[in-house]
This record gives sequence, C-alpha cells and structure tokens, in this order.
Amino acid sequence: MFDNFEKKTGVKMDEVMKLAQSLQGTNFKDEKTIRNVINKVSKLANKPVSKSKEDMIVNAILNDKVPKDLSSIEKMIKKKR
Repeated sequence: MFDNFEKKTGVKMDEVMKLAQSLQGTNFKDEKTIRNVINKVSKLANKPVSKSKEDMIVNAILNDKVPKDLSSIEKMIKKKR
C-alpha cells in the first residue's frame, strides 16, 4: 500500500509520517498556523497552491467544513468527480 502511495504521489511515506507527527497538537483554529501547514504540504508534494486555493482551504478549516473521517472524505471526493 505504501509503495503504491509513493509511486502515485512521488512523496516518501517517511516524509508523510514526519509531517503527521509534527502536526500533532497543532492549533487548527489559528490562520497563520493553517497557512504554514498548507505551505509544508505543498512543498512536500511539490505542488504549488494558488493564493485563492489557500484561502479556500483556510476558510474551510476555520469554519469546520473539513471532513472528520475517511468515509466523509471518500464521499467528498466522489462528489468532485
């Protein structure tokens, strides 16, 4: 499973795990913190995030509009297709 993830994304699982570990206890009600996390993920994935998309992500997180479990995330992804 991890090999598939690495092949599809180009991101090493150990880097993902380091990021996840560094985010434990992060205050996701602080806009500056959220923007820093978006920046870290963007750099890790080597995918730039436009200012408008960053604003949209920040707004969704601050307004508690982010799925909390895997099934909700799956439903959200299926709607976008």
